[in-house]
Amino acid sequence: MPKIKTNKSISKRFRITKNGKVLRGQNFNRHLSVRKSSKHKRALSGTVVTKETFAKKIRKALGIKKPSALKKLLKRS
Repeated sequence: MPKIKTNKSISKRFRITKNGKVLRGQNFNRHLSVRKSSKHKRALSGTVVTKETFAKKIRKALGIKKPSALKKLLKRS
C-alpha cells in the first residue's frame, strides 16, 4: 500500500505542538491596517490554538496521529 502524501498547503499554514495541538496564524492582519489600532494589530500578530474539530481534520491531512494516543499504545505493550 502506498504512503499517503502530506497536504503541503496545510503543512505551511499550521504547526503541530508536542502535545498534538494545532497552531495557526491570526486572521484580519494582511491589509486595511491603517484603521486598526496598534493594540489590535499586536493582538493579531501571534498564533492561536485551532479548535479541536478542525484540528482533527488538519492532523488527518498531515498524516499525524495525536501523540497522547501513541503513548497509551506504547504503555500497553
